[in-house]
Amino acid sequence: MRDRRCAIGDLLPIVIAVVSLAPTLLSGQSRPAPITASRAAKPWTAPRTVWGDPDFDGVWNFGTMTPLERATAFADKAVLTEEEAAAFEQQTLQRRSTSNATAGPDWWDLENNVLKNRRTSLIVEPPDGRIPALSAPGRERAAGRGRRPGRNAPESPEDLALQERCILWGTAGPPMIPAVYNNNVQFFQTRDHIVILNEMIHDARVVPMDGRPHGTLARLLGDSRGHWESDTLVIDTINFTAQSSFRGSTEHLHLVERFTRTSSDTIEYTFTAEDSSTWTRPWTAAITMTRTPGPIYEYACHEGNERSVTGSLRGTLAAENGNKK
Repeated sequence: MRDRRCAIGDLLPIVIAVVSLAPTLLSGQSRPAPITASRAAKPWTAPRTVWGDPDFDGVWNFGTMTPLERATAFADKAVLTEEEAAAFEQQTLQRRSTSNATAGPDWWDLENNVLKNRRTSLIVEPPDGRIPALSAPGRERAAGRGRRPGRNAPESPEDLALQERCILWGTAGPPMIPAVYNNNVQFFQTRDHIVILNEMIHDARVVPMDGRPHGTLARLLGDSRGHWESDTLVIDTINFTAQSSFRGSTEHLHLVERFTRTSSDTIEYTFTAEDSSTWTRPWTAAITMTRTPGPIYEYACHEGNERSVTGSLRGTLAAENGNKK
């Protein structure tokens, strides 16, 4: 009984306080305004560098299960329902488990197991989610590639693709396209430059931001110039080499990339590729980057491929000697 009296005694001050406030509450005076969605949800503001530009500091992953092009089975369906997306993810994981394309499902980044935004393609323009048709020069070039001498029997290192020689991996960019692994990128910023470091092939692209014009020297990663449009980083790149082909493009490729921080953990990345020597029209893809714990690790590709290149060339020589006997 003593414990119960103490409990009731403890409640008396609260009851008295409520009773004393009852007239005010009933009259509606000094009543606190209800918390509405518009009051509770404050618009997100991108963090800034000390000199005022949007801050892209950190390591970001652009991996996703979403394919570059929309499968013909989805036709005009740009976004899947939750049930359709779950089924697509399950089917993809099952297919990877028996695929010979990689060493197995463990090779794939964790982010590659999710159909981000439930979209059926990374390509958002044209609306069908497909790379545009080849132009006349593009068709002619594609037909000639199948007859290129030495394609299956390299006679020199130059006959091997840049990827095989660990010089350039097309998915690392520019532009950046999700691959099996190493879909990580890190930004370094100063007032006049932005450096984009890709984990794949450890390429570092230095982008001037000081308004200087494009140069005239052709480069494997192209010649990039950047500027800000409000809070969006825009990078314009031309002067690619003929070797740094992207989806069959030529040295005439013109690439415009856009990076916009939309939350503390996401960057929306889009790029538009234009090359009349390859496609009948420009096309655009959109990719969501998510913040991921660092650091980026060294991708020492050539330590292994150095022997692979030597073996490929020795194989060609052995085949030639065998044919002479």
